[in-house]
Amino acid sequence: MSRGRAAGVVAGVLTVGAVAAVVTVINLPAAESGDGPPAGSGPAETTEITKETLIDRESHDGTLGHGDTATVAARGSGTVTALPAGGAIVTRGQALYRLDNKPVPLLYGTLPAYRTLRPGVEGADVLQFEKNLRALGYPGFTVDDEYTSATAAAVEDWQDDLGIGETGRVVAGQIAYAEGPVRVDSLSSERGAVVQPGTELLRTTGTSMVATVPLDVEDQRLARDGATVEIELPDGGTTAGRITEVETVVEPGEGNQEDTTRIEVTIAFAKTPKGLGEAAVSVGFVSSKRPDVLTVPVPALLALAEGGYGLEVVEAGGTRVVPVRTGLFADGRVEVSGAGLRAGLTVGMPS
Repeated sequence: MSRGRAAGVVAGVLTVGAVAAVVTVINLPAAESGDGPPAGSGPAETTEITKETLIDRESHDGTLGHGDTATVAARGSGTVTALPAGGAIVTRGQALYRLDNKPVPLLYGTLPAYRTLRPGVEGADVLQFEKNLRALGYPGFTVDDEYTSATAAAVEDWQDDLGIGETGRVVAGQIAYAEGPVRVDSLSSERGAVVQPGTELLRTTGTSMVATVPLDVEDQRLARDGATVEIELPDGGTTAGRITEVETVVEPGEGNQEDTTRIEVTIAFAKTPKGLGEAAVSVGFVSSKRPDVLTVPVPALLALAEGGYGLEVVEAGGTRVVPVRTGLFADGRVEVSGAGLRAGLTVGMPS
């Protein structure tokens, strides 16, 4: 590369992958092969080319809480005689509520109770119930999809412990299912209320703290199930999270307004922070990722007069300008590639 070649210093980045504010510098020294400038004439400030994984994150606002709520409704008619306190955690076997002083215990499963279980009944709901009965410590039957007389005998023992009639049958309204432990988010009824089937009694959430982020449809590319994100907490600290659910939500428009479609992203913490309640958070989604690439600080780039960019490589005998191709810009660094570049090379940082 001849002496006198013009080069410019890249002063900033406007957007990802875009370079802005170029200041032209005339007569930047550039050594020809075997003919470098005298020792000591190199740049005053230098840096090294490093090899790393370059990640560009796009931040969006979200909220910290316990996620979506689920409704618990009465399955029968009667008087509400007990309800859990708001914020209480209900686990397997514990009562979600009492109707006519009879407990309705929580069991774990995804299939709702929809029929009476009795000897002779078979199906997936039997298997789900028997898994719960065994987990509660009642033996003497085989856990399978058949409700046998042995199952009925174990159920009688369970009903005796619950303080209800020992029928050996399980009526759908006597139990409630959730995927796991639940947290009581709010109460929709009160003790003493007379209710009918379908009356809302309370609302529950999951027990783990999660972050929820609404995204515009055009940002759906960021919402990859299982992807890792970075969460900035209210106290300024950061922690890792993982996308566990991506849901498309349609919000009806008011009057003549069109419906609005958005993406709702639920994020679980890799390690749940302690002492946090509902609050606003900022979530960094990975927009682009380039593993194991050569990078330099953006200000190390030189804008060449003939177009493109270069780096001023500092060597024992002087310096030389090496043309480079740029890739991803992120966190003040830029991906570079070109002939002879390697990690550890010293390059100039134009002032």
